[in-house]
Amino acid sequence: MTDTISDLLTRIRNAHRALLTELTLPHSKMKESIAAILKREGYIVAYSVEGKPLKKLKIQLKYEGRRAVITGLRRVSSPGLRRYVASTEIPRVRGGLGTAIVSTSHGVMSGNEARQKNVGGELLCFVW
Repeated sequence: MTDTISDLLTRIRNAHRALLTELTLPHSKMKESIAAILKREGYIVAYSVEGKPLKKLKIQLKYEGRRAVITGLRRVSSPGLRRYVASTEIPRVRGGLGTAIVSTSHGVMSGNEARQKNVGGELLCFVW
């Protein structure tokens, strides 16, 4: 697997289409920090890390009735074409209704946090 972030986004998208309440995937620190941002922004119910020798990341998805809270996910920077932005160039997703996820020198954070801390970085994905 070369792009674990795309794998995470695809698994979330597929789980929502299948109306699953939770999904389990291989753990990485990057995936865990993205899950933490999704939880903080209200896109998922919870996440947890399970297993001792081979860690797994378990994500509980959030729904409003039968409708998924996450309506779209888009990978911006990929391994073949990295996209870096300054703090002033971080785009607002869907007119402020979505969230940009940015990997900065201060860790992975949402676009709003990066703007407030005045740090730029690699623009990983958009969630709305």
